[in-house]
Amino acid sequence: MPDGTRQPPPKPPARADRVSLWRYARLFRADILSAQPARLYRAWMAEFRTPFFRSFLVNQPDIVATVLKARPRDFPKSDRIGEGLRPLLGNSVFLTNGATWERQRRIIDPAFEGGRLRDTWPAMWAAAEAARTRLPEGTVEIEEQASHAAADVIFRTLFSLPIEDEMAQAVFHEFRAYQRSQPILNLAAFVPLPRGLPRFFRRDTRRAARRIRALITELVDRRMARIEAGDAPDDLATKIMTTRDPETGETFSTAEMVDQVAIFFLAGHETSASALGWALYLMATHPEWQDKVAEEGRALNGDFAELGRARVARDVFREALRLYPPVPMMVRQARCPERFRDRAVPKGAQIVLSPWHLHRHERLWHDPDGFDPARWQSEAGRASARDAYIPFSAGARVCPGAGFAMVEGPLLLARLLADHRVAALPDRVPEPVAHLTVRARAGIHLRIERR
Repeated sequence: MPDGTRQPPPKPPARADRVSLWRYARLFRADILSAQPARLYRAWMAEFRTPFFRSFLVNQPDIVATVLKARPRDFPKSDRIGEGLRPLLGNSVFLTNGATWERQRRIIDPAFEGGRLRDTWPAMWAAAEAARTRLPEGTVEIEEQASHAAADVIFRTLFSLPIEDEMAQAVFHEFRAYQRSQPILNLAAFVPLPRGLPRFFRRDTRRAARRIRALITELVDRRMARIEAGDAPDDLATKIMTTRDPETGETFSTAEMVDQVAIFFLAGHETSASALGWALYLMATHPEWQDKVAEEGRALNGDFAELGRARVARDVFREALRLYPPVPMMVRQARCPERFRDRAVPKGAQIVLSPWHLHRHERLWHDPDGFDPARWQSEAGRASARDAYIPFSAGARVCPGAGFAMVEGPLLLARLLADHRVAALPDRVPEPVAHLTVRARAGIHLRIERR
């Protein structure tokens, strides 16, 4: 059980229950997490009604399941959710709906089927060993190290390139700058104003997005040349670029592949880096769990089958994803009028699903703000997870890389701790905020020493 004398993991302060729309807008710009009222951690549903829009944040498990497990066309992603991300992600699978999304998933999903995880394992292991060797001692900003390790994993598994490659380095550094400037949500996702009007908090990220896409285009062109020459490595990029849609026989064009690589890097690097950074912080504040993970990490020997024995590392990583879900909110749109909790939900209303609030809901979890990896081995914990745990979404639109992430995260965590001890700095408690993912406002600083 959690140590009752220990401070719970950091959580953003909640705003006052009632504020003006303009006050809410200012809070939202600063951080979408602390812009929300405390009542959302215990409410089943909350309606936000203004002269401009209506939105419903839903925490009741059966309604969440209705939205996520219905046909995607019944609750499509809000077109406005990509307001700030479209310059980078184009028409990637993260943003599309309908027939376009269905076609993309038919081509992408085979690359992430269970059997392919074993194929990517050697590249993941090599990245984990490189991260373990690279980790410095002393006071370290661990989010940067986590980003470096996660970027190495995605480059090795996607393009068979280590992070030291010049092109990989260029993409990595551009993404790091982009991550700090772009929120995952902005008010454009909620306020249906005419397209011609200025958007709240829209940032000038187009030039950065163009630089990233130009680099990705060069990577895709290089790989296409190797595919045509017959000497391309059997990695995720080759698999996706050569997979034909079973219904049309078509493959992705270069432009389409650039869109998909952008979201693969964003999802496979940014979200993994967020989760790993918070997991390492939680280990620094819970040394008894850290020692258990370190013991498992030392027992790993590069054999894929051995990872199944690292149960503590997996449970710790699950708990980090519960407390700090990388994507804190998702927005769907009601295609038809609905009725939730005996309340009319009009056509076009925004349905907000918040892993951040659902994972910490006071009615659904024991000690919702506490760190307790043991909950994952209890029936009560597993029951809560069935109802209220969606770090990778759920239903047809579940993240195709969920299995990939649950191999990568525990592996990196266990191997980094195998011969390094991490300790928290009492005067540098991180403050969670939402950028592209849930990060710390001023980074996560830990003291690292060799075991």
